Amino acid sequence: MASQGKLKAADPARIWSIDIIVSEGFVLTEMSAVVEVLRIANRVLAQPPFKWTMRSLQGGRVGCKAGLSVDTEAFVVKPTADFAFFLGNSDPDDPGLSLGRVISSYTCRGSKVYLLAEAAARYIRDQGGASGRLTTHWENSALLRERMGLNDSSHALASEDGLVVTCAGMGSTVDIVLALVGRLTSAAAQMTVANIMLHEQVRDFSSLQPFAGAKPTITGDSDLDHCIRIMQDNIEEPVPISEIVDELGISTRSLERKFKTFLGTTPNGFYREMRLSKANNLLLNTTMSVREIGLACGFPNGFSSLYKSFFGITPFALRKRRRLGEDGAGNILKAGE
Repeated sequence: MASQGKLKAADPARIWSIDIIVSEGFVLTEMSAVVEVLRIANRVLAQPPFKWTMRSLQGGRVGCKAGLSVDTEAFVVKPTADFAFFLGNSDPDDPGLSLGRVISSYTCRGSKVYLLAEAAARYIRDQGGASGRLTTHWENSALLRERMGLNDSSHALASEDGLVVTCAGMGSTVDIVLALVGRLTSAAAQMTVANIMLHEQVRDFSSLQPFAGAKPTITGDSDLDHCIRIMQDNIEEPVPISEIVDELGISTRSLERKFKTFLGTTPNGFYREMRLSKANNLLLNTTMSVREIGLACGFPNGFSSLYKSFFGITPFALRKRRRLGEDGAGNILKAGE
């Protein structure tokens, strides 16, 4: 995504640590969105890259308004997580959301912080406004206008201000976490996770919240969206890039610039990663032979060596490891009694 910068892991085997911060009455939709996107990403990638910890101010069991609860660990003075998600709880006045010092404990160590919905609204209020560069759910924006006279707050899904990302939350949380997955792994892996979740289009941070009538888009660029759909529809028999640009009515150079700007890769590189991600999903979740999977994903020759060069392990070794139970699933969510 062009508007969200670029993060790259120095080591493809790196494990990214994420803290998920909840307070009493947290929004279950948001917690589920964060956890499920990360869990599915771990499932589809050969080397699971994410681990996460549920945290709260005091630790212990914390409940949501839907009647479920999660076991949490207490905050630490010097957090080591790479990222932290602060969930909303449907009440921006809740004192449990006044976590300025906790937020600072992450950002002062270079960790990126995502504030969702009411957590973002409380942050905006505590900051005394700064509305134009910060985002929260449109309902909270209306409340801030009434109380603080803010009339120019962002209606985007999210706004990035240094190490703090303020977000609309709710269903858009899926888009926010998918964007993070894409930035830390690859755009193709991001698309695979979105497809498994039946999440048709990954919205950019700058996309307007639905009440504003924003047109759905994968990347924010119509030609790039069209190209990706052509690629998705032609996995088994890949279409040459020259034919795709003819279909789009643009030059190869123009398409390359779009891929570089929006996705940080080349058209051929993205197409190859998309097909490899599909192959990885088939490898992990079907009984198809390795050769059958290669053919189904447009790799009639050299599939195993290409797979190893990308994922760091051969298809046969991965299946053997999974059969032995080393599935790298990561974390277990304890919900309810």
